[in-house]
Amino acid sequence: MRIRTTLLAVALAAPLTLLGSAQAQPGRPTVLTAAQSTPAQNCDLTKSLPPSTDESGPAVRAIKARGVLVAGVDQNAYDWGFRDPTTGQLQGFDIDLVHAIAKAILGDPNKVQFKTVPTALRIKAIQDGSVDLIARTMSITCDRLGQVAFSTEYFQAGQQVVVPKSAHAKTIDDALRGKRVCVADSSTAQSYLKTNPRGQASVVTVENALDCLVRMQLGQVDATLTDNALAVGQAAQDPTVQVIGPSLTDEPYGVAMSKNSPDLVARVNQVLEDYRHGPWQASYQHWLQPVLGPSSGPPPADYLP
Repeated sequence: MRIRTTLLAVALAAPLTLLGSAQAQPGRPTVLTAAQSTPAQNCDLTKSLPPSTDESGPAVRAIKARGVLVAGVDQNAYDWGFRDPTTGQLQGFDIDLVHAIAKAILGDPNKVQFKTVPTALRIKAIQDGSVDLIARTMSITCDRLGQVAFSTEYFQAGQQVVVPKSAHAKTIDDALRGKRVCVADSSTAQSYLKTNPRGQASVVTVENALDCLVRMQLGQVDATLTDNALAVGQAAQDPTVQVIGPSLTDEPYGVAMSKNSPDLVARVNQVLEDYRHGPWQASYQHWLQPVLGPSSGPPPADYLP
């Protein structure tokens, strides 16, 4: 049975293993002006290494020798990576995928050490070797491709706006223009508002997207900009908020890994190749269909030559 946790309780859940803390602390939001823009880049976001079942590479061998997959995840993203309040166990769409990777490499879906990683520290956790991979609603961007490697796309998302129903906002401009807008630090929502300031909205950065829901509940911000996959989860948790307007961007999610681990990237791509044929749809129907509606299936894989 699915249990819907609500309001502040989710944000206060204790982590399994928490990596560091982002510069924006939960009690002290950082307020920025959304005036500085970032130059646009062109890259092929969805192409990744061809899949492989070969497990002789150094990254995969290290995981097998350790006997556990170390995965960076979220614990506050409803339906993606969150704690069941009755069991304390992590579950969700991203968590299902991590279990599938562990089963493929180690023969046991439960041979996973989960590490909860704030949004702003995802890339650092990969680069310093704290985790083998990140599966945490992480959009593939040109900037990130310069720092880490990604699997093929496993979900298509986009930025959307969450507002309190009491705001009576009808359009995205109503919700954002001149308002206090909450975003997760180092998120694509933050990047979007740098290049699209929407009437000089005041941008409040927090550690994780769920912190924005708490700030809206406390009246400290007027709106949240986040991935639509997370936005609908916030609305499902709290019936006093709503998602408005169309998606503002198109963003593919990928599993992030070290650029020095091409063997692991190829192995994960093989897991995803198999996962697309059945398990992906089953996980989607369980976690996401109630809030996002029926899906025609996972995004197709796109491989480098």
